[in-house]
Amino acid sequence: MAPLRWAIVSAGTIAHDFACAVSTLPSADHQLVAVGARGLENARKFAELHGIPRFYEGYEAIAKDPEVDVVYVGTVNNAHYEVSRMMLDAGKHVLCEKPLCVNRGQARALLDFARERGRFCMEAIWSRFFPSYVHLRDRINRSDLGRIEQVEVQFGFPLTHVERVRMKSLGGGTVLDLGVYAIQLAMWVFQAEPTHTEAAGHLNEEGVDVGITAVMRFPSGGFASIRTSAIDKLSNNATIIGTKGSITLHDFWCPIELTDIDGTVRSYPLPASKIECILLNSVGLRYEAEETRRRILAGELESPSVSHNDSLAIAGVQDAIRKQIGVEMPEDYIFKS
Repeated sequence: MAPLRWAIVSAGTIAHDFACAVSTLPSADHQLVAVGARGLENARKFAELHGIPRFYEGYEAIAKDPEVDVVYVGTVNNAHYEVSRMMLDAGKHVLCEKPLCVNRGQARALLDFARERGRFCMEAIWSRFFPSYVHLRDRINRSDLGRIEQVEVQFGFPLTHVERVRMKSLGGGTVLDLGVYAIQLAMWVFQAEPTHTEAAGHLNEEGVDVGITAVMRFPSGGFASIRTSAIDKLSNNATIIGTKGSITLHDFWCPIELTDIDGTVRSYPLPASKIECILLNSVGLRYEAEETRRRILAGELESPSVSHNDSLAIAGVQDAIRKQIGVEMPEDYIFKS
């Protein structure tokens, strides 16, 4: 079986960490063959560091490269749609960083296009592929927690200096950058879309949110309480509470530890990468890369773990929260939900 040949779009932090993560997988299964960045020098340095044979200025050359099978899109949020569509149009499969798009209408347009082109496309919600999530899902499916009543999630870091979070022109705000993680977890636990979402938030001078609180209510009667902040470091844990007990995911968006229903701490250590990652537990990006390969080899266009419907539902909740707290993006006037 030939290895899956990856190209990376962007030479930023998450792209660096993705390259480090892929390097921990067997080279017989995964190869990094190209990188594209806005500046040629950035692409060259990235390629040199990670041992990638080809580097390009801009992204069009990636789309035209016949030796690329799948593209990891790690650009700023509001470039996801255009770049992913370009790659799909060129016949490439796509793994696109979250949020998949700025709103639900844009996400639907992209996923419809991926289906038309017959190419795999997945929002890179890496959390769902961690062994901690797999263990939690097994517990829920076996009813070890009883009926799920509540999910409590906090996610916050001082990020007001980070342009992609601070600036509306880059698709900023914590709903799109941090909230996606909390929203996806709640919906993944309840295996449903919320029937009602109530939110409040604080906006910066750019008109994007620097923090929100929200309650998502689900058909089962359960609810999720979520909080995000770009100002304060929060607990960054998620607790799933059922009628028979609870489980806590530590660093819930990339958890290598959880406190199980019996109070024991379970650990799922990650392998070391040759080059150090920048963000916490980023070697765990290897799990979504493996899932991408598995689905492409099977001829599938989506993953059941982060289905197209999942991405649309998550985008719909993000849209609802942004509307309630008064955050409007230019895309909202072009791509209607």
